[in-house]
Amino acid sequence: MPRSIQDILDHANELAQRFEDFDADEAEEISVEEYLLERAVVARARCEQQILDAIAKARAAELSWQKIGELLGTSAQAAHQRYGVFLESA
Repeated sequence: MPRSIQDILDHANELAQRFEDFDADEAEEISVEEYLLERAVVARARCEQQILDAIAKARAAELSWQKIGELLGTSAQAAHQRYGVFLESA
């Protein structure tokens, strides 16, 4: 199971690549439940990317980690620990 935002994004990219490389002649039938779960994983990764993008813009506009944490429903410290590393490496 993905443990970090980067793991989620990497997993979503892997799934997206599998969809792009899909060959119907080599395909296995999967259950509706598995299909829905894969779609949900990709949707979650897209949401996480939107959050990262919004936080980057908020920080560029000098919004505090305190305010970001409030909007995320967490503390400033938790928000910074979870998302700050992605902003610092960008």
